[in-house]
Amino acid sequence: MKRYLPLMIFFGLAVLLGIGLTLNPRELPSVLIGKPAPHFELDRLDKPGQFSPSELQGKAWLLNVWASWCSACIQEHPVLNEIAQSYDFPIVGLNYKDQDRDAKDWLALRGNPYKVVVADREGRVGVDYGVYGVPETFVIDKAGRIVYKHIGPVTQQVFKDKLLPELQKAQR
Repeated sequence: MKRYLPLMIFFGLAVLLGIGLTLNPRELPSVLIGKPAPHFELDRLDKPGQFSPSELQGKAWLLNVWASWCSACIQEHPVLNEIAQSYDFPIVGLNYKDQDRDAKDWLALRGNPYKVVVADREGRVGVDYGVYGVPETFVIDKAGRIVYKHIGPVTQQVFKDKLLPELQKAQR
């Protein structure tokens, strides 16, 4: 039996590796799903003052984590602009670990789809939300709970197939 132990261990590891290779790395489960969205109060970039998610209580909304240094954010930005023009769901932009001037210039160049843009200069709010990188988008229901998390750029297909149905459910 001792002779076959290394072979059994090898086959066990091969099975685990095979299972791991079939998983989608974009579908990382979030421990925050179904829980209240972490509270924050951050400086706004779009106008003077601060913003807190409690201001959107009673509405379903999107929290989009982005940065001017993020190349994938450029890819998703036209889609966000279109969503903002076509739908009544507020989009809050969480500018992550960025310079205020760079973020403002970036939005001036590409358009601003956000109802509110806040500066997470140190990345602390991103950590509270479990952000792995940018872009990431969260659906928050009208009770203030996170109901869905999308990692990566928002495309038309992602919005239509995942975010919009979650937003519609979140509004009920």
